[in-house]
Amino acid sequence: EPPPRYTEATLIKKMEELGIGRPSTYTSTLSVLRDRDYVRLEKRQLIPEDKGRLVTAFLSSFFKRYVEYDFTADLEEKLDKISNGDISWKDVLREFWKQFSADVGDTKELRVSEVLDSLNELLGPHIFPQRADGGDPRQCPSCGTGRLSLKLGKFGAFIGCSNYPECRYTRQLAVNGENGNGGELGADGVRELGQDPESGLAVTVRTGRFGPYLQLGEADEENKKPKRASLPKGWDPVTIDLERALALLALPREVGPHPETGTMITAGIGRYGPFVLNDGTYANLDSVEEVFSVGLNRAVSLIAEKKAGGGRGRGRATPKALKTLGDHPTAGGPITVRDGRYGPYVNHGKINATLPKDLKPEEVTMDQALGLLAEKAGKAPASRRKATKAKSTKAAAKPKASRARAAKPKAATPDQAAE
Repeated sequence: EPPPRYTEATLIKKMEELGIGRPSTYTSTLSVLRDRDYVRLEKRQLIPEDKGRLVTAFLSSFFKRYVEYDFTADLEEKLDKISNGDISWKDVLREFWKQFSADVGDTKELRVSEVLDSLNELLGPHIFPQRADGGDPRQCPSCGTGRLSLKLGKFGAFIGCSNYPECRYTRQLAVNGENGNGGELGADGVRELGQDPESGLAVTVRTGRFGPYLQLGEADEENKKPKRASLPKGWDPVTIDLERALALLALPREVGPHPETGTMITAGIGRYGPFVLNDGTYANLDSVEEVFSVGLNRAVSLIAEKKAGGGRGRGRATPKALKTLGDHPTAGGPITVRDGRYGPYVNHGKINATLPKDLKPEEVTMDQALGLLAEKAGKAPASRRKATKAKSTKAAAKPKASRARAAKPKAATPDQAAE
């Protein structure tokens, strides 16, 4: 069995055994490993990333002396002696720099192809794992004749075919340990994750104009627009598995019925991030992961907070009634007093009438409210009629002007008048 992976605690213990680092530097060393994406933490275990593997392979090939345990431990001892005043720091630095600058000079003379050949050899078992059928793991699956190898591009290292540009097969460097396909993207930039158990359609991850996305099935005459879902920020198209892909394609997710209204609360990912939605009211979630786990109680609380804060979609929620005066005597429906964005007002149906500054909301009577609403309702049609009339008058005047302009050529010239 392979040895267990290091945790942060066991790695520090191993460094202590080897004499690497000091208690004051352990935390910063671990931070550098994480911050530079050399490793990632999964269930408290340190998992090496391909970026870290590349750096390690490069240093082991061309700067082997500086990554050996004995060199690091010896340097730590010299630093302790410098701290105690036993040796001169200038002598230590001069000794180190003389050899290091020579090694850097030798490495600078190398061609990129030589560096890649060395990395291919060291990382071969990792980036070209054995195939289940026993075939050559470095044979290009697209053209069948090319050899796969590590290459460098604008956005870093990747795996490509030796028959480029005739064969444009590429895949990202990361390898999926379960199936060994390494997140490969064929000539068409598609990787199959598996099948949807309900529909039997293939679930694929693809690279599009706006980034990686998932697709269920293929476009055909019956299904011209297959279901798609963009990968959220931070989701790696290489490491995503079928389970997470199906969860993303299933959005929006039904959280449950609202306990007061009975209408369904849903969770999804929109243009502005993860959210819960009920009756047109959107409330933001803290993270994409919460879309798949948020429960009914939290969703109801978030929506209630959003409504209380005046949020409803892109607009605002209807302010809560401060006072209900009763039903309209002729039209029916409640007449209420509310506190709006621009001050208190009375409401009946779709008509809102602002209260005068000298009238307090708690002192409004039914008669006063009816008067304000009637005045508001009467003004709106009048202003519309006035605008329509002015517009039609203006439009009617235009033909006269055009007729006048058309009549000008018909006027008699001076010679004609003389006749």
